[in-house]
Amino acid sequence: MEELYRVFSGGIRFHLCRQLGSHDLDDKVHDIFVSVTQSIRNGEIREPERLMGYVRTVVRRQVAAYIDGAVQERRRRTGIDPDMSLSDHRPDPERTAIERQNVDLAMRVLNAVPKRDREVLVRFYLREEHPDLICREMELTETQFRLIKSRAKARFGELGRTRLAGRARWRS
Repeated sequence: MEELYRVFSGGIRFHLCRQLGSHDLDDKVHDIFVSVTQSIRNGEIREPERLMGYVRTVVRRQVAAYIDGAVQERRRRTGIDPDMSLSDHRPDPERTAIERQNVDLAMRVLNAVPKRDREVLVRFYLREEHPDLICREMELTETQFRLIKSRAKARFGELGRTRLAGRARWRS
């Protein structure tokens, strides 16, 4: 046992210090030593010449357990949900450029719609104003508002499809 403990004091102590740092190093070495000696006393090691391989396996497992314990403790202290992932939700530069092009195209199409139709679309869809307010300020009946909005949407869609088709032909 003394010879085994000398092995633990040298190489295993160095390995544990390198992997886990010096905090509670003596306790960790002792825990592993006790675990290995219990296995020897219980007859779990059938081939004595493979003892050092067994010790290395125990040390690797203990290191993994200490690291896992430290991670769990850190999560518990900081309140981080392990299923939560952190990521940057901002769009990447390519996505930003595509979105800018789409907005530019939509604005060009919107500007091609007649003024009154454009005003209804902008106020209702972009500014999210209530239809009653739009009707009152533009002096429209509810029926006129719905009709203008419906026709304006149709014009906007048609102009958009025409412009997109033109872009596709230009790129081909």
